[in-house]
Amino acid sequence: MRRVRYHEYGGPDVLTLEEAETPVPGPGEVLIRAEAIGANFIDTRFRRGAPEGSIFHRPLPGVLTGDVVGTVEAVGPGADPGLLGRRVAALAEDAFAEYVTADAAWLVPVPDGLAPGPASMLPLAVPVALGALRAGRLAAGETVLVHAAAGGIGHIAVQLARLLGAGTVIGTAGGPAKLDFVRDHGADAAVDYTAPDWPDQVRKAAPNGAVDVVLDSVGGDTLRRGIDLLAPYGRAVVYGAAGGELNAVPVTDLFALKSVTGFSLLAWRAADPAAAEADLHEAAALAASGRLRTAVHATFPLSEAPAAHHALDTRTNLGRVLLLP
Repeated sequence: MRRVRYHEYGGPDVLTLEEAETPVPGPGEVLIRAEAIGANFIDTRFRRGAPEGSIFHRPLPGVLTGDVVGTVEAVGPGADPGLLGRRVAALAEDAFAEYVTADAAWLVPVPDGLAPGPASMLPLAVPVALGALRAGRLAAGETVLVHAAAGGIGHIAVQLARLLGAGTVIGTAGGPAKLDFVRDHGADAAVDYTAPDWPDQVRKAAPNGAVDVVLDSVGGDTLRRGIDLLAPYGRAVVYGAAGGELNAVPVTDLFALKSVTGFSLLAWRAADPAAAEADLHEAAALAASGRLRTAVHATFPLSEAPAAHHALDTRTNLGRVLLLP
């Protein structure tokens, strides 16, 4: 089979297409014949290389995570044989390949007729957006600020915030095309985060000059300024650090009755497996209902994995970047 890995750190060109043996599923795993693979931005950070001890460090040879959509071809010991032949979606390590192994416990059944793009959002993007909003204890009528709202998770979070009853949804993104995209996917207002006065623009768009919930996947100064935008009893939820800055939030930023919490899909699974599994099924139901619109920015053959990563690196993508083996 063909797969993509990298054997040195650097730009997208270090991604190498190579021949490999088809993997064998281990205990509790399945083998999936990949139909489509959703590329994740975090892997661009791993690919560039980072010192040992950094959350962005991964050893070589480097493998690429991805949201794999495909058909179960084989099951490992302890996995349900009834999964054979099922069309599923799964978050997988070493995902840029024609055949991928994944944990059978966290497979998402793909609803009949669902296209590869929306299906690829089921294992990660929808559950993360849903989990982050719930971690923020979003209440009906509240104002939500979604950073990176034109990204794969962000454009889903904008829609979910609306479905969960938010009164006002504000999204940040960079550039006119992305701002139009954010508004088209349900935001009441879209703000260019590259503008020095973007917090002031958010305040003008918020009904009371402040927001109740911030979803932040950027970190650094963006997080600090987002906390400053919170109303009393406001909540910021951090679920990523795409900007690469991991600065601590001063306790004094929280004295004005504000709070910050984190969200991780893997931590959610470990802490409350039953609730996490329920979210996976809810994600599938939302996708099947047509109430979530998934944008696919571009599709690339597996051999053009560097081009897919270039789109992520330059942050030109509006929604999902897919690879088709």
